[in-house]
Amino acid sequence: MKRIGVTGHRSIPREARAYVLEGLRAALCGHEGSLEALSSLAVGADQLFADLALAHGAELTVVIPSGDYEAGFDETELVRYRKLKARAAREVLLDFPHSTDEAYYAAGTYIADHCDRLIAVWDGRPARGLGGTGDIVTYARSVGRPVTVIWLDGVER
Repeated sequence: MKRIGVTGHRSIPREARAYVLEGLRAALCGHEGSLEALSSLAVGADQLFADLALAHGAELTVVIPSGDYEAGFDETELVRYRKLKARAAREVLLDFPHSTDEAYYAAGTYIADHCDRLIAVWDGRPARGLGGTGDIVTYARSVGRPVTVIWLDGVER
């Protein structure tokens, strides 16, 4: 089974959205055999990836950073999160009681450690806090994980 993980920004500017969606679709297409998609289901890139992966027939594994992870979603976001989570084949709940930068970093590194390729919806800038997209890309590369970056040149968050 091929395993593809995701890390990415929560906010994707409108002018980059179509480009990001096409890049995610391309990353999920053309695989022989079964596919597992790993995501923390954060708003933005993680949920877009999970939704597209399910549409492409992948099995979804959700990596939940902490026991209170749902508290970080607003009402609308929580509905979407729960719908995607309900469709997951597997759930990995990390042993962090609260959503901290350390919990987010642990979730990101878990995904990087358990995938064959990491998709990063990333503007190339340093992370804004521990566990941000830039940190996870750096970690994945440091352990030799192939990383595919998807971002529209010239667009800033």
